[in-house]
Amino acid sequence: MSFSAAAIAERVRSRQATAVEVATAALDAIARTEPKVHAYLEVFSQRALADAKAIDDRIARGEGSTLPLAGVPVALKDNICLAWGKTTCGSRMLENYHSPFTATAAQALIDAGAVVIGKTNLDEFGMGSTTENSAFGPTFNPWDPARIPGGSSGGSAAAVAASTVPIALGSDTGGSIRQPASHCGVVGIKPTYGRVSRYGLVAYASSLDQVGVLAATVEDAALALSIIAGHDPADSTSAQRTREDFRRELATPIPHLVIGVPRQARSPANDPAVSASLEATINQLSRHGAVIVDVDLPMTDYGIAAYYIVAPAEASSNLARFDGVRYGRRAQLGKGASLEELYTRSRAEGLGPEVKRRIMLGTHVLSSGYYDAYYATALKVRRRIKADFDAAFSLGGCHAILMPAAPTPAFTVGARSDPLSMYLEDVYTVGVNLAGLPAICVPAPRDAAFSSLPVGMQLVGPAWSESSLLRIARTLEPTGGFPRPH
Repeated sequence: MSFSAAAIAERVRSRQATAVEVATAALDAIARTEPKVHAYLEVFSQRALADAKAIDDRIARGEGSTLPLAGVPVALKDNICLAWGKTTCGSRMLENYHSPFTATAAQALIDAGAVVIGKTNLDEFGMGSTTENSAFGPTFNPWDPARIPGGSSGGSAAAVAASTVPIALGSDTGGSIRQPASHCGVVGIKPTYGRVSRYGLVAYASSLDQVGVLAATVEDAALALSIIAGHDPADSTSAQRTREDFRRELATPIPHLVIGVPRQARSPANDPAVSASLEATINQLSRHGAVIVDVDLPMTDYGIAAYYIVAPAEASSNLARFDGVRYGRRAQLGKGASLEELYTRSRAEGLGPEVKRRIMLGTHVLSSGYYDAYYATALKVRRRIKADFDAAFSLGGCHAILMPAAPTPAFTVGARSDPLSMYLEDVYTVGVNLAGLPAICVPAPRDAAFSSLPVGMQLVGPAWSESSLLRIARTLEPTGGFPRPH
């Protein structure tokens, strides 16, 4: 799409374009890019055109003012339930699952006039950082199809980067929105835990999961977040917060802006392109009047260990329902097979290796004799990580903390075969989820001397500071928007 979501909605409301024309353009863009990118698991061609026609009819009746996303094509990560099509979570276990309801966040976009174009690819059940773990094949980076797009919301990030939609929903458990946003050169916002309803999001780790936005521009991210945020009585973890219009003060700079840069973010383990991008972003913020201060997040190096205990433990519990009896693919067994054999075969056939690995790890750390040594200790580390961030915001006086979203740019497909090196890709993102804080990733100023690929920087703020984060991110956005891949 050559227009932002805000521009599309305005053109459709003013009848300079029709929603059907916009949906047709989006479907044409998908047809052109999908052979190389594979961002989508399902495209709703006929449904999208019918929904677009209904939007045009409403505008003809004078209802355009009630549709802030009039005719805007959007995509949903395929772990977000929709009452039509399939919700597979990128897994053979759910390859034929049809949800009977629509997730609250998705319904909010639909009610605002958005047209759901399709469901995007992901690492199976959100477990991965490359979108290579999908049971239906990997997604490829639109900047270079030989490279990964990041994960687990890689399909949503690639869909936006390939200009098929200006907005896509993803989910972020340990960096699954921000890391693919970094690799694909788009904007990705992970809200404060509880800001957006999780009703209809298939659970991976319930205390960490949060629905968020991938978008082409900061304004589009603010627009989408304004629509999907808010209390939902169907979600017990949804916060009682007044709805905000995050676009209202978007262009207003924050006076006396203070940005903290953790010494851990200047790690020698970073790729040179990431280190250069961090310094370029610091310089850009300084030119806009920000005061840059050094801060310390000493528990950063323990975040990976804590996350890969807490998240698999919760996954072990959440995914127990997918056993071939209550939910999911059922193995075909001969007569006389036991219930245990049915469970074992169904899960063995339906779940991929990374999901099995995390379920086994989670079951182990919760087992008798290991709970206190692993899980209880990880929860103590989680509290310490939260305390580090709180100290930087309160004692350091920081409005936000700046750090990379990933230690490297996008690497080639198949380059990371061992789990440990893959898990270390999340070193800068998992702590934010453990602390329940908001963060936004935006493309850093590009230096062709270091990398032709995009590199993203994330801004982390105190709880409920999304408005401030979006305002700071807007100062980093070049006039005319961030570049798109050819």
